[in-house]
Amino acid sequence: MQVQDFEKLFQDRIDKEVKIEPKDWMPEAYRKTNIRQISQHAHSEIVGMLPEGNWISRAPSLKRKAILLAKVQDEAGHGLYLYSAAETLGMSRDEMINDLHSGKAKYSSIFNYPSLTWADMGAIGWLVDGAAILNQVMLCRTSYGPYARAMVRICKEESFHQRQGFESLLVLSQGTEEQKEMCQDAINRWWWPSLMMFGPKDSESTNSDQSMKWKIKRKTNDELRQQFVDMIAEQIKVLGMTLPDPDLKWNEKRMHYDFGAINWEEFWNVVKGNGPCNKQRLEARRKAHEEGQWVREAAMAFSNKQKVKASAA
Repeated sequence: MQVQDFEKLFQDRIDKEVKIEPKDWMPEAYRKTNIRQISQHAHSEIVGMLPEGNWISRAPSLKRKAILLAKVQDEAGHGLYLYSAAETLGMSRDEMINDLHSGKAKYSSIFNYPSLTWADMGAIGWLVDGAAILNQVMLCRTSYGPYARAMVRICKEESFHQRQGFESLLVLSQGTEEQKEMCQDAINRWWWPSLMMFGPKDSESTNSDQSMKWKIKRKTNDELRQQFVDMIAEQIKVLGMTLPDPDLKWNEKRMHYDFGAINWEEFWNVVKGNGPCNKQRLEARRKAHEEGQWVREAAMAFSNKQKVKASAA
């Protein structure tokens, strides 16, 4: 069979909603696109632990500390699921991590912003995880089987994270004037970066059309961004807070909220490594990896020892 015949059979399977599995034939571009997306997703979960981990020891109560600790542990688990899914495509975890540490691989731009107050933990849960969920629910139906199956559990846990974040902000919004101001300030600082999480506008997204054809993605960046704005614009009314967008208003004709222009110059600047915390985040990850080398070596030595015992028995 010619390559074109394999490609046609492959696309036919995609169109019929049949999952692509690791041993199935796939175009090289499909494999590379999935490696890029899944590894970037894994990196985002791991790097995303950093702005929250900063607040575990400073949480205002034992209850809040336990919730935040559980959330950060969830994110570590998400990273491991996703690295495992990416490995089924032929790229080793060491390669992926080396690409992250060298700056070759990207992760979500949102995690290059600092978490300045306790209210940021609520804003990250509500806005950042809320934006992530809209992306990730679609990924439960992505065409690559291992990725889709990993996303089922991840989405369940992310849904909890969003509710936890909203509840935390709700408590602050009903507190003292200082707590209300802290709540509004966190929303102001995280709103626009959250909108940027969906990626560049469709006209500038180079991979979107092919990813939609292969059903790696189910909705475009702009479709998901609009869905997010519509959701948050209603939820914020419960908090009694406002979104930092004077252009935000309901459009009766479109049946959607109109919203202001995103600062795409800032987005690309952060993506290119010049955000407020880019260097800090990568340095923290490199340091953790280096300091954990002895753990990996010990685990490997123990595993080898167990294999020797098993073969001798």
